Amino acid sequence: MDPFVTMDFRGIYQLLLDRFGPQHWWPGETPFEVAVGAILTQNTSWTNVEKAITNLKRARRLSTRGIGSLSEKELAGLIRPSGYFNQKSRRLKDFVDYLETQYRGSMAVMARYGLAELRHELLALNGIGPETADSILLYALNKPVFVIDAYTKRVLARHGCVDEGATYHQVQELFHTHLAADVSLYNEYHALFVRLCKDHCSKRTPACSGCPLESLRRCV
Repeated sequence: MDPFVTMDFRGIYQLLLDRFGPQHWWPGETPFEVAVGAILTQNTSWTNVEKAITNLKRARRLSTRGIGSLSEKELAGLIRPSGYFNQKSRRLKDFVDYLETQYRGSMAVMARYGLAELRHELLALNGIGPETADSILLYALNKPVFVIDAYTKRVLARHGCVDEGATYHQVQELFHTHLAADVSLYNEYHALFVRLCKDHCSKRTPACSGCPLESLRRCV
């Protein structure tokens, strides 16, 4: 029997968790650091983001007040390893201004507000799209929203679950429909997709042999 006849999205999650175990994602010591990382990781690798965050920590500027005290040029110099540093400097400054103005510079205060309201506000900020906004909501603010990235779409498309041209919202709706609104589940599931793509489902040369989803053919 084709496994996808009876396999649901929770079953896929369990296959990945059984193989890889908990991923302890998103790396970051504070919710603010997680939010900064979500902005810096746009169009670059996490290794480069770590270098940029290390620079901010060494300069003692990894805080709303610290980033707010820097000029865009000074901030760009610190986050240079993340690439597109001038754009990201403006985005970080805009995010910090928003956090200070709306929530007294506190991620804890921000977290008291509702998911829909916060998502609307984040998407209105310069350079923050759905993936970045949802990463901040899920990983920094513990809101139940599933993050869709290139890794997630790649895996689902290769198993016939979605068309390659599916929109962010269409793919996200699959998870919101098939899974309970669970922060811990969404957190781990997204991280497991990242791990799967690093180990097996690479963009150009996928290693299908031995993949925990090797036997799956089509989506329920």
